[in-house]
Amino acid sequence: MKNFWLKLKKPIFCLAPMADVTDAAFRFLIAKYGKPDVMWTEFISADGLCSAGKKNLLIDLKYSEKERPIVAQIFGATPRNFYKTAQLLKKLGFDGIDINMGCPDKSVEKQGAGAALMKNFALAREIILATKEGGVGLPVSVKTRIGYNTNIIEEWTQALLGTKPAAITFHLRTRQEMSEVPAHWDEISKAVALAKGTGTLILGNGDVKNLARAQEKVDRYGVDGVMIGREIFGNPWLFARRKPDVTLEKKLNVMLEHAKLFEKKFKDKKNFLIMRKHMNAYIKGYPHVKKLRIALMQTTNAKEVERVVKKFGCVMIELCQRKR
Repeated sequence: MKNFWLKLKKPIFCLAPMADVTDAAFRFLIAKYGKPDVMWTEFISADGLCSAGKKNLLIDLKYSEKERPIVAQIFGATPRNFYKTAQLLKKLGFDGIDINMGCPDKSVEKQGAGAALMKNFALAREIILATKEGGVGLPVSVKTRIGYNTNIIEEWTQALLGTKPAAITFHLRTRQEMSEVPAHWDEISKAVALAKGTGTLILGNGDVKNLARAQEKVDRYGVDGVMIGREIFGNPWLFARRKPDVTLEKKLNVMLEHAKLFEKKFKDKKNFLIMRKHMNAYIKGYPHVKKLRIALMQTTNAKEVERVVKKFGCVMIELCQRKR
């Protein structure tokens, strides 16, 4: 199987995987309105996929052909389960596998997974190699941070490069810093220098609001690409090369489309309340939407969302147009 990363035109602009955000419904909309160069699933437990609860987790591995290249992100701390999971992901037709080595969630770290792997270089390397062996040709990448308590980007990069991953994406903060300080973009030049000539791509992540800013990071630091995360909320047009005129009316229509798609794909499988943070993001920043927001936060299904949009939408749109 060919490494899709090598076919991508640089710079590579991709969407960060986010739990309860970048699910199959939202990714479908993003692919429709502003497709990034690479898409990831939400992260999913390799241990879980090797357990009796596997069937319940497979919903998070659904994807559409429009999302390609599509990468499955997994986490865990048991190499044998990464090997088995990689075999499964290959059968499911994914273009690549990404290993999460940066998640700061305490329940994830308690397993020795996510950010905890930055404290165990030997296990991290073993996991990457097991995934590559199980995936038989599928490119394996890593998403991580620059360190756990302190910045160790040089030592960490060297350790990862020894396993020849297809790509490494650095969230440019330590686990201790979470997202409470500005991203340390100056540090990524060290990883870029170390990876030069190895065949491993280096991508940066952190505090990038749009494609223009992403291009600035590429030009300044020499990274192969940039990953953008939080700015996608309420903005499936984020990666569109030609920005459309996105009015409140347009956002409300796409928000409703999103709600219906979420319900269609996940009815009786995921709680509709997950949609509330999306709906809040779609209308954020507009004046006169307080009543609309309050009503949306009380909805429990797509039909209710549609009724709320019909009841408040026209008035809100007219008020916003007057404001212009």
